[in-house]
Formats: sequence, structure tokens, C-alpha cells
Amino acid sequence: MKRKNRFITGYAGLRALAVIGVILYHLNPNRFMGGYLGVPIFLVLSGYLVTDHMFHAYEERGKYDFKSFYVRRIKKLYPQMIALLWGCSAYILLFQQNLLAKLNQIVVANLLNVYNFWQIKNGQSYFERFASNESPFVHLWTMSIEGQFYIIWPLVVFLLVKLAKKKKIIFWIITALTVFSALEMAFLFKPGVDTSRIYYGTDTRFFSLGLGAMLAVFWPTWKLNANLEKGDRRLLNVIGAIALVGILLMSTSPIFNPQKAFAYRGGMFLFSLVTMIFVGVIAHPGSSWNKWLTNPVFSWIGSRSYGIYLYQFPVMIFFEDKVKDIADHVILYHLIEIILILVIAELSYRFIEKPFGRIDWEKLRQFLSKALNLQANHYQSKALFATGIVVFILGSFGILKAPTVKAENPNHSELATQIKSNRNKQLKKNKKLIKEAQSKKKKSITSKAEILAQAKKAATTKPVNKDFEKYGISQVDLQLAQKIQVTAIGDSVMAGSSQNLQKLMPHLIVDAAVSRQLGDTIPLFEEYKKKGALNNNVLIGLGTNGAFAPKELDRLMQIIGPKRQVFWINTHVPTRDWQDQVNGELDAAAKKYPNLTIIKWHEFAGSHQDWFYDDHTHPTTEGSKFYSAYVTKTLVTKGKY
Repeated sequence: MKRKNRFITGYAGLRALAVIGVILYHLNPNRFMGGYLGVPIFLVLSGYLVTDHMFHAYEERGKYDFKSFYVRRIKKLYPQMIALLWGCSAYILLFQQNLLAKLNQIVVANLLNVYNFWQIKNGQSYFERFASNESPFVHLWTMSIEGQFYIIWPLVVFLLVKLAKKKKIIFWIITALTVFSALEMAFLFKPGVDTSRIYYGTDTRFFSLGLGAMLAVFWPTWKLNANLEKGDRRLLNVIGAIALVGILLMSTSPIFNPQKAFAYRGGMFLFSLVTMIFVGVIAHPGSSWNKWLTNPVFSWIGSRSYGIYLYQFPVMIFFEDKVKDIADHVILYHLIEIILILVIAELSYRFIEKPFGRIDWEKLRQFLSKALNLQANHYQSKALFATGIVVFILGSFGILKAPTVKAENPNHSELATQIKSNRNKQLKKNKKLIKEAQSKKKKSITSKAEILAQAKKAATTKPVNKDFEKYGISQVDLQLAQKIQVTAIGDSVMAGSSQNLQKLMPHLIVDAAVSRQLGDTIPLFEEYKKKGALNNNVLIGLGTNGAFAPKELDRLMQIIGPKRQVFWINTHVPTRDWQDQVNGELDAAAKKYPNLTIIKWHEFAGSHQDWFYDDHTHPTTEGSKFYSAYVTKTLVTKGKY
């Protein structure tokens, strides 16, 4: 028993690492992959501990106490889950009613442990996330997978023990299920297709649980010998060190980004496999890793990791909805978020998780007796009871009100409709414009002075796009825009204004779409260059959806080459913490590359919040004209003809 408790201490340390990774990921998903990789850590640990516990019971007593197991799981998981669901529902009712739609479905799906399936069917789109409708419950899909595992796995193990009997056969059956799960994820992944099915699917996520279960079969805690020779102990510690370094490297490596193919085609499986090795080292009483991971800080975080995981996303969503300008105070706001998460997790641990973990009818009767006794001074019991009643009533009212709230569909908003329309127009116009770029003949280049003289003359005799003059662009610049040839690649901000950009610059090839990041568009730039459609002026609008590594920018500049003039529209996304990081990288790159000009949209538009939709990022119909005029003016002033 001593060895078992010793392992659980180190296990808390590993859970602490996982939950730290989760928080870092949500604070900066562009630098820390550990958030979504923290999930496999929890799953591997669950697979190992649950399976190890069951096989120990079968070997020692020949049977397993199903009732006791399920009661412990319910006491452990449901009190905090219910408190979270009703607490968030009460907050949404009072302060953020835009999240009321489908709240009843979300609560029921979580109580029934099927929220991951609900997410697959009702996953949020790009526009829902940017319309400040991001769900505070989105992370709870992992709890549903664990809940399903706790319900089904004891029955699976029972059948394996009764039918397969031999440990070797049991091991290979679990291995087959594990490998099948990993292969299913890899085969179902399709580039450019929504990954919700494989990201949230129980079957495609089982391999992490399966690896933990496999470890439990051939590495049972009760059979591990603490008396190791010095050389074996050193080897075990070295393996643990290598595994931990591997976990940390994978947690920060861009290749494990959940938007990239490798994550699904072996990346998550590899991370889970290395985690399994590290868990095995921690579990062994002959290694030193259990002791090294045992310290007051890790023990505190590990013991409260369930509460930290539950509350970290609601705190971030609710807090950032109110402050809006997080990009201007990144460190301060994130520090406040972390403090709030830890305080709430501590209160939840003290007043919900621990008491309900030991609850029985007698203790419940004593609590109610204190809370309802008007003559005694049991203030804590009265305060807890009153708080619970208020939260339950408000939360229940929010849940019951949810079906009456008609959900606004951001995918049918003015912005979404405009982007969809623009995208269709892009694809049609680009066919003609690409052929034009490919077939243009080399001829003597007219001097810029001559082009300017022609533009000045045309400005008085044949004015164009006069309605744009009030947006800060002169008629001479509008005339120059008729001649300039540009290839533009960007994200949704550019996509929302592409109709105006092409109206001002008729020879503009524009390829802009939602959710784009720099790394994903590098092959697109290569494709345009290969088919001769990368004009002498290249306009880039990327950075809205996340930061990028300097080497990605360097790679892009190499593809474009030094002879082309590059214009990059910097980022205005004050509700995201990567805004200043992106703009800082662009300013640094402009000093490095003489042919790179940064179009300072962030600075130009920063004091004009009326130019943007409620997401504070995408220009409105009027804002789009200011955006397009400003971008065009910079291009015609500094571009090549």
C-alpha cells in the first residue's frame, strides 16, 4: 500500500505538469501546444490507474467491486461538474445572455457524458468564435470521454478476464484496440476538412486511454520491485529524463499544432506513447522521478487539477468578454485570469470536491441540520447552503430559459454573407486575372513619372471611383490603382473587403479566406509563383488568427524573392493576445527586408472602433471602405508599375 500511495504523489506532479500546459496553451496557443497535449496525459493516467486497480482486484480477490468504483467516480466527478454547469448558467443568465442558446442541451449532454458527440454535431464555426460567442464549456468534451471510459471499461476488463484469461492475450487485444484507434484518426484526417469528428471522437481518442491500459497489463504497480541495482536505477532515471524532455519539446513544437496534419497522423499517438513511458517510470518504486515530482507546489496543483481544468476556460471566456482590449494588457490580464482560476479551484476543492468525496447520508443530514438551524451560529454551513440555493435557482432558470432563446447564427451574419459572396467572386475573377498575369508580355517599363503624369491628366478628364475620395484617397491615387498589378493573399479581414479592393484595383488577384495562418499559406504562395501569377506587388493580410514563427516569415520572403515589392497589412485584433506579437514581428522583418513595407492598419484604425463589427476585428461595410482606400493608397504610392 505504501508503494501505491507513493506513486499517487508523483501522479499528482504529472497532473500538475498537464494542467500547467493546458493553461499555457489557452493563454498563448501559438507557443504552447501543451494545452491540447495535456489531454492525452490525463487520458493515459486514467487508463493506467483504472486498469491497474481493476487487475489488482481480480488477481487478489478474483472479483471487482463495480458498485464501489462507480460510487467513487460519481462522488469525484459530478459535484464539481454540477457546480460548474449551474454556476456558469447563473452567470450567463445575469451577465452574458448571448450564450443562453442551447445551454440546456450543453448541460444535459455533460450530465450524460455525451458532450463530445454534441460538440461534433454542434461545433463552433470561425464566425461564432470571433463573434464573442465562444462557449465556456468547449473543453468539457474530455470529461465526457473519461466518463464513457469509466462506465464501459470495467465491463470490458471483466469480459477480458473471464474470456481471454491470460495476460498475454489480454495485452494484445488492448493493443489492437489502441492501434486501431490511432490508425482511424490518421485515416479520417483530411486536409482542409473540419477535424471535429476525429478531435472529439471517443473512438479516435481511445488510443491514449489504451496505452495507459496496456502499461497496466505489463507494468502493474503491485509487482514492481523497489530493490533495483544501481545501474538499473540509473537507467530508469535516464529513460524518465528522456521521456520528460520529449514531452516538453513536443508541447512547444509547432509541428504538433492541432491545425497541422502531423498532430492527427501520429503526433498525438507519439505524445501519448512517450507519456506512457514517463508514467511507467514514475510508477516504479525503484526510480527517483516520483520523489523529484513530489513538492508542495506540484502536489497542490495536482490535487486541485480537476477544478483548475474545469474552471480555466469559463474564467477566460467570461473575463475576456468584459475587458475586450486584452492585447493592450496581455500580461496583466492573463495574471488576473490565472489568479481567478486558482482561487476558484481552491474554493471548489475545499467546499465541494473534498466534502462530497466523503459524503454519506449522515454527513448530509448533519450539514442540513446546521444550515437550517436558525438558532445556532453555523455561519459557514448557512452561507454555503444559501449560495448553493441561489446558484441553483438562477442556473436552473437560465437552463429552462435557453430553449426559448433563438440562437443568432453568425454564419448568416452580414460579415459572413459578404465573405462568402466575395470568395465566390474571387474564384471567378482570378481565373481571368491569372491568365492575364501569365500572358503579359515583357515590354519597356514606363517610368513612374510618366505613369503619374498620365494619372493626373485622367483624374481631371476621366475620374473613377469618386465615391471613395471621402475615405482618404485622392483621384490621382485612384487613377494609379487602375494600372497597378497586385497578387493578394490573406485571411478573413482581407476577404471581407476583397470586393472593394478589386473595385479600386481591377488587376488585383486576391485569394483570401477565413481561418488562415501564415504557415498554412506558404504552399499557396509557391503555387501562385509556380504558375506565374505572383505579380511584382504582393499584398499579404495574415496574422488575425495567430502569431507565426520568424522562420515562417523568412521562408515566405524567400519564396516571393527580393525583386518583388511586398506589402503586409498589420493586425488589428485587440481581443486576442497575439496582436502585438504579430505586429512586432512584422516591424522587425521590415528592417530586415528592404522590399517589405508594413501597412499600418492597426495604428490607422485603432481610434475608430465604429469601423468594426462587435468582434473589434473585421471592418464593417463602412470600415471596409476606409480599409480598402488606405491599403490601396499605400500600394500605389510605393508599389511597382
